[in-house]
Amino acid sequence: MKRGRLFVITAPSGAGKTSLVNALLKSEPNLRLSISHTTRPRRPTETDGREYHFVTQPQFEQLIAQGEFLEHARVFDNFYGTSRAFVEEQLRQGHDVLLEIDWHGARQVRAALPECVSIFILPPSRRALAERLAKRATDSAPVIARRLRDAAADMSHYREFAYVIVNDDFAHALADLRRIIAGQGADLASDRAQLQSLLKELLAGA
Repeated sequence: MKRGRLFVITAPSGAGKTSLVNALLKSEPNLRLSISHTTRPRRPTETDGREYHFVTQPQFEQLIAQGEFLEHARVFDNFYGTSRAFVEEQLRQGHDVLLEIDWHGARQVRAALPECVSIFILPPSRRALAERLAKRATDSAPVIARRLRDAAADMSHYREFAYVIVNDDFAHALADLRRIIAGQGADLASDRAQLQSLLKELLAGA
């Protein structure tokens, strides 16, 4: 059986990554989403095993000691990790696997599985990013402010990824994602000249 492919998607908070991933999963039946483990408190709208596997910090540390994570990272005072066993089993069965993780985790995955396809999603402007975070209404004002301060630092790592998608128009961004999954996204390479003016603005606070 042909081994599946591993896709890694990263973006700053508010870039629309989760919405794009959810739409992509509905349109790609062979794509499997890896559900991360986290020590972050569960929100009222979330279910254990659906958005995340929610664990305590001692449980998380035990999983690290046992080598259970393909990658793990600390983000905003909480820990996140990807199950090595789940990813390897899905790939072995021929399924493509999608990881929705931060750039720290993506760097670890590329080191462990260099054949993975890495994708970074950018917002169309700093203003749009701020507006999207404010509309969520799930985080406090201080948390939103901190996410904005950290966003530029996160986005400065875009060149570590093979592809970059700008989520200005949702349908267009989704189509770009699907092209990459299909192996037809050469024009979306992270080093393309068309990104330079946008990145100059986005990284101004880095």
